Amino acid sequence: MYNKIILAGNLTRDVEIRYTQGGSAIGNTAIATSRKFKSQTGEQKEEVLFVDLTFFGRTAEIANQYLRKGSKVLVDGRLKLDQWTAQDGTKRSKHSVTVENLQMLDTKGQSEQMAAQGGYNAPQAQNTYSQPAPSQSAPQAAPQQQQQAPAQNIPEIDINEDEIPF
Repeated sequence: MYNKIILAGNLTRDVEIRYTQGGSAIGNTAIATSRKFKSQTGEQKEEVLFVDLTFFGRTAEIANQYLRKGSKVLVDGRLKLDQWTAQDGTKRSKHSVTVENLQMLDTKGQSEQMAAQGGYNAPQAQNTYSQPAPSQSAPQAAPQQQQQAPAQNIPEIDINEDEIPF
């Protein structure tokens, strides 16, 4: 079977990061996406959808370092159904996305403006990273490349319009 989802939107809150006993990072946040359409009566409507996101490993650390509430992102990953029993005994469930790839869509100017306003969280580790999150098959950046990071450690992202799936 195939389980793949691609979402583009704005983060609804800062990334909350925690570490497992083994030292692996886990980041949680949510994304808001929307679509505009005309109803049967011809009036313009907008539908907004909120989806929880979970990042793992280096991607979680990068998201925590560079992203904050309102950041524009493109994520792809796996759809997951979370189920639990509430304190009152009712069964609850929700869908969430386990992120496999992350692309930051804010322009450099927008990123610098957010950083100047006290935005981006300080790095949780000594690692700096000047590229968007690598796919799991891509090699890690060499230490020499990391030293060439732009001012304030904000990544530069070249977005090809043909790569955006909408």
